[in-house]
Amino acid sequence: MNGNIIIKNASELVTCSGFQAKKGSEMADLHVIQNGGMIIEDGQISFVGKASDLPEHPDPEQFHVLDAEGKAVLPGFVDSHTHFVFGGYRADEFSWRLSGMSYMEIMARGGGIVSTVSATRQASLEELMEAGRKRLDSMLSFGVTTVEGKSGYGLDRDTELRQLEAMAELERTHPLDIVKTFLGAHAVPKEYKGKTEDFLDFIQGTVLPEVAEKGLAEFCDIFCEKDVFSVEQSRRLLLAARDLGLKLTLHADEIVRLGGAELAAELGAVSADHLLQVSDQGMKNLARAGVVATLLPLTAFSLREPYARGRAMIDRHCAVALATDLNPGSCFSESIPLLFALATLYMHLTVEEAVTALTINGAAALDRASTIGSIDVGKKGDVVILEFPSYRFIPYHIGVNTVEKVIKCGNLVYDKTNGGKLCC
Repeated sequence: MNGNIIIKNASELVTCSGFQAKKGSEMADLHVIQNGGMIIEDGQISFVGKASDLPEHPDPEQFHVLDAEGKAVLPGFVDSHTHFVFGGYRADEFSWRLSGMSYMEIMARGGGIVSTVSATRQASLEELMEAGRKRLDSMLSFGVTTVEGKSGYGLDRDTELRQLEAMAELERTHPLDIVKTFLGAHAVPKEYKGKTEDFLDFIQGTVLPEVAEKGLAEFCDIFCEKDVFSVEQSRRLLLAARDLGLKLTLHADEIVRLGGAELAAELGAVSADHLLQVSDQGMKNLARAGVVATLLPLTAFSLREPYARGRAMIDRHCAVALATDLNPGSCFSESIPLLFALATLYMHLTVEEAVTALTINGAAALDRASTIGSIDVGKKGDVVILEFPSYRFIPYHIGVNTVEKVIKCGNLVYDKTNGGKLCC
């Protein structure tokens, strides 16, 4: 695997060109090249343009040549918010929700996050890696080439570190790039019931410094929500994380309008996620501060909650990203096709805006827009080839995977035409 590929005759080369988040009306511009071609050398993109302008290469035998006639070519998708490393499942909770029980009621009943904590604490590093690898394989088949993964199902020292270590080892052995996020303040565990401040002291004073010292995470996150962690509690943990060199993101305004978006803007977080209940002022603050608004329509769909106001955020000049929020409780799905359908049909994003949200803006939500998220010279050679001639088929073929091939750093790592087996 030498990372050298030539792609020619693409019906649409959807470059999503750019090196930073696209805001507002900019999200509609995909910079599409008709009958496009590109070259990836040693894992990096070295040429992008018309297929007719592809340069003659001195040693074509060193390149894998793909003819993409009748097919659209896009940047690899960036899933910028997931919880893909966990133990156990919570299928019973899905039935509880169908009977009308709210997410907060399920948490009060002993379900929710704390339910997964018990199973994850019991899982070994090898078990977490085995389950995580299967989920990564599935994500790859949907065209995801970079994924964010959060801890947060340990709520103690050992398990939080084990989740992050599992992700680190998976990144070494799996084609996907994994951006690791410490979410030790995901919920208050049973042993700290009624002692939220004590638990936060433990996370901030004991676990967070070790995570930072060992370089186990790039980001710090917190569930800023009523009856979980307040705005002030979230502020103090995130400030401590920033002082230790971690980048900031947070679960904000998901269930109650608490001011999480305003806090994200105040602290200069890279992203604020969920935002189902975000205020108009919160949207304005996010746009002004350049914080990416990461929206998770699969979760709203699964919880039967109103969708985040994606159209309003874009109209207010926000940079909007889309992500799956794969997790064992509120959203057990990594389906990119369903994500696209929900974003366009129910959040009122255009197809172009949805593509931007899952490519260059997803990369920006992970502070990686300079290296991934678009087909630009100098970036990583992460590419998706569809079965169809246009990117518009992604939401149009509702809920069905349209990805034929996935290229990671110039290497073909997934090909549906060979039976869907990973090529790596």
